[in-house]
Amino acid sequence: QVQLVESGGALVQAGGSLRLSCAASGRTVSNYNIGWFRQAPGKEREFVARISRAGGTPYYADSVKGRFTMSRDNAKGTVYLQMSSLKPEDTAVYYCAAGRIVSSSSHLYDYWGQGTQVTVSS
Repeated sequence: QVQLVESGGALVQAGGSLRLSCAASGRTVSNYNIGWFRQAPGKEREFVARISRAGGTPYYADSVKGRFTMSRDNAKGTVYLQMSSLKPEDTAVYYCAAGRIVSSSSHLYDYWGQGTQVTVSS
C-alpha cells in the first residue's frame, strides 16, 4: 500500500501562487503514476494533472495548462503541484492519487490522500 498526505493548501488572492505537496510512504512511490485531482463544492471530482512513474512530461487539464506545473522527486517520495495565476474557479479540495495505470480518470487510481483545501479569493 501507499499512503499519501497532501499539504500546502491555503487561502490566497486571485493571481497568487501556491505549491502543493504530496508525500508518499509505504511502497516505493516510484512504482506509481501520480495524479492530482480537485473537487469543488457541489461538483464532481475533476482531473488536474498527472505524471508517469518515471517522471517525464506531465499532462494537464486544459483549465490549468500554462498555470500549473507538476513534478515529482522519487528520491524524496514527494510529488508537487506548483500553481500560479490562481483564479477563484480553482477553489477546491485538491487530492493526489497513485495508480498503476497512467490515466486522467479518477477511477483508475488505487490510493488517495485526504485532500488539502485551496481557496482563491477574488
